[in-house]
Amino acid sequence: MQSVKIHPVQSESDGHAFRSFPWKVYQSDPFWVPPLLSERKSFLDPAHNPFFQNADVDLYLAKRGEDVVGTIAAFSNNRHNEFHNENIGFFGFFEVLEDPEAADALLEQAEIRTREHGHTALRGPAQFSTNDECGLLVDGFDDAPRILMTYNPERYIDYIEKRGFGKAHDLWAYAMEMDILKGGSRFPEKLVRVVEKLKERKTVTIRKINMRRYDDEVAIVKKIYNASWAKNWGFIPFTEAEIDRLAAELKPIIDPDLVFVAEKDGESVGFSLALPDLNEPLRKAYPSPNSLEFWTMLKLIWNWKVRKDIRWLRVFALGVLPEYRGSGVDALFYYETAKAAIKKGYECAEMSWILESNDMINRSIRLMGGEVYKTYRFYEKNL
Repeated sequence: MQSVKIHPVQSESDGHAFRSFPWKVYQSDPFWVPPLLSERKSFLDPAHNPFFQNADVDLYLAKRGEDVVGTIAAFSNNRHNEFHNENIGFFGFFEVLEDPEAADALLEQAEIRTREHGHTALRGPAQFSTNDECGLLVDGFDDAPRILMTYNPERYIDYIEKRGFGKAHDLWAYAMEMDILKGGSRFPEKLVRVVEKLKERKTVTIRKINMRRYDDEVAIVKKIYNASWAKNWGFIPFTEAEIDRLAAELKPIIDPDLVFVAEKDGESVGFSLALPDLNEPLRKAYPSPNSLEFWTMLKLIWNWKVRKDIRWLRVFALGVLPEYRGSGVDALFYYETAKAAIKKGYECAEMSWILESNDMINRSIRLMGGEVYKTYRFYEKNL
C-alpha cells in the first residue's frame, strides 16, 4: 500500500475532489443524505460565503498515490476568537475512508496548520461555525440526519479521540412523536397551565411570520437571535451578510405556519423557526456528482411538493430576549408549533441542537415530552 500524503487544495480539480469525496465514504450507507454539489461549491467559495470575510481557511486532501482517501479543513475563525477572547483554531469537513493512518495524518495536518497560525488549541468539527452545521455525531447512527444537521460514521469518534482530542461540549437533539399530543388533550398539564396563564395575561401575543414582509421579519430575527444567544457557549453573532445569505437559502423551504414571532406592546421579543425536514425527499432524490442536478431537483420537488413525503420537522432556531426568559414564551412557541405541526400532518419533531448546558430550554423541551435521541460533540485539543 502506498503511503499517505497530504496535499493542499489549490486547483479547481482539487476542489471538485474535495467536494465530491463524501460520496466515496458513504456509498453504501443507507442513512447519509447527499448534498447538492452546487450548494457545496457555493458554500466553499469565498466569493459566495461571507464567512470567509472574517476567516482564513485551508483545505486539504489525503492521498494514497492518485487516490483521495480523506479530506479536512483547518481554519482560523477570527470573529469567534475576538468575541470569546480565545485563541483557537478549528477543523471541519473531516471525511476519511476506513483508514486510521489517513485519519491521523489529516488531523496532524490540522494541528500543524493551527500551530503555524499561532493558536493554542484546535476545536471541531465545524463547517464552519455554530451558525452552520457543526459537531460530530456520537450516538444515534441508525437514523438519517434532519435538515442542516451533521452525520458521520461511528469510527470517526475513535480516530479523533486517539489523536488526543477530548470533549469540549455536547449538543443535544430531542425527538418527539406528534401522536402523543394529538387532539390537544394530551399536552402535559404543566405546559398547558403555563400557556393558558400567559394568554390570560395578554401581555405577550404570538403571530405567524409575514412572508410578504420577509426582509423586515429577517431583521427582527437577527436582532433577537444575536441578543438572546449572546452568552451561549460557542455563539458568534451573525453579520448582516451571513444572515442575509441564510435567509435567502431558507426562504424557498419555509412553511409560514411553522414560524412564529412573539410581541409585547408592539415590540418583538422572541421568535421560533421550524423547518420541514427537506432531507427526507433529498435522500430519495440522491444527488450525485455524476448526475444532472436538473433531474435531481425534479425528483426532490416531486417527493416534497407532490407526494408531500415529509414526516419530520425540525425546530431549527428559537430565541427570546433575555428580559423575557422564564416568562413562558418559549413554552408558548413549542405549544403553538406542535399544534400547527399536528394540523399539517407531521408525525415527528426534532428540537435541535440544544447545548447540554442550556438548562432552561432543556427543561422546557422535556416538559413537552421530548427525549434526547442524538448527541453531537465538539472536540478540543490543547497544542
